[in-house]
Amino acid sequence: MATDRNKPPCQRADALAVASRLTASGHVAYFAGGCVRDTLLGLQPADYDVATDAPPDRVRKLFPNTQAVGAAFGVILVRQGRSVVEVATFRTDGVYSDGRHPDKVRFASAEEDAQRRDFTINGLFLDPVKDQVIDYVGGQADLTARRLRAIGEPAKRFEEDHLRLLRGVRFAARFDLQIEPATAAAIRHAAPRLKGISPERIAEELRLMLTPVTRQRAWPLLWDLELMPVIFRMLTIAAGPRRPLFEQLVVGEPISFGLALAAAALEVTGKTQLERSETRGAVAAIRKSLRISNEESEAMQGILESLPPLLATGEPTLAMKKRFLALPASSDARMLLAALAAIGAFVERAKSLADEFALLEKTDFAPSPLLTGDDLTAAGMTPGPAFKRILDAVYDEQLEGRILTKETGLNAAARLAKENSP
Repeated sequence: MATDRNKPPCQRADALAVASRLTASGHVAYFAGGCVRDTLLGLQPADYDVATDAPPDRVRKLFPNTQAVGAAFGVILVRQGRSVVEVATFRTDGVYSDGRHPDKVRFASAEEDAQRRDFTINGLFLDPVKDQVIDYVGGQADLTARRLRAIGEPAKRFEEDHLRLLRGVRFAARFDLQIEPATAAAIRHAAPRLKGISPERIAEELRLMLTPVTRQRAWPLLWDLELMPVIFRMLTIAAGPRRPLFEQLVVGEPISFGLALAAAALEVTGKTQLERSETRGAVAAIRKSLRISNEESEAMQGILESLPPLLATGEPTLAMKKRFLALPASSDARMLLAALAAIGAFVERAKSLADEFALLEKTDFAPSPLLTGDDLTAAGMTPGPAFKRILDAVYDEQLEGRILTKETGLNAAARLAKENSP
């Protein structure tokens, strides 16, 4: 059980040094979990954990620099070389009354420890000294068959820890695995239990599965396993067959979480764009469901609000196009627009805009404004609410190429001020 998700990655050599010392001291010590899985898949593990039969007190005696972050669960952090190695005593878990963590644990054998884990691909051990895989759960066969299977009785695994419902989707998508039928059925049956997981933890899982290149596989799995209506229950879920917008987002590249959520909001509600009030309602609903950050909320809102002006009935002006390109959300919004076109929405408008944006990007599409509020004040105008409207109008004229100098801009501002005077 990872106790500190902010722990720096552990280097293999440092984890091996810890395991070797434990072995030399008469204990069993294995690499455990994800690092074994990744190694067998031919991937470079990002982190290494050690599992041992040595109890926590013994681990602390063997290593001079340790931190007892989860001693009650048998977890000790050992500082070794440039790494912090997570060392966990083999254990079996008691009842999970909160749907996330066992109320108590009992130190046990390696085989019992493997049996209490989530999926067979994560229940493997590796003796790094002998370079030997220890497999009590059939994980090697499942990796060979590209299969994701819960250890033991699937329903029990998901009853213990409801977050495993999302972890299953993430692992299946990341490693291109087929979810074994009984495991998939158990996920569907347990889907409503996801409501008991904290929004922050759900959001963290979604970031991991919806932003990398494997998201095109994760997204339909969330629908197929009936998790989507639970995750986005604060939104009004569209009736009827879904329009696969999310899968059309740029393929083969990571995307931002803000873009993922913007696409999710449109697909889940069945809409191709949202009015301003609907956008703010959707952002508020997702923020409440997932407790996303201010930055992510603003990114999502910026993407969704930037498109409707370009997709209105009338042709967008040159100034509108240039202002759009200058927005922080522009790049993500263009990806979303391309995805909308891929499902048959705004096809002609999207194509013409893409062509025009490609040309405009080669120009100075976001020049500094010729006028500021200080310029208007210096020209004798009285500051007030009209200032912003005047400055925006003058800047639009500048973007359109009709105002080229400050003097011309001041003349236009004076005219606009006169027109707006009582």
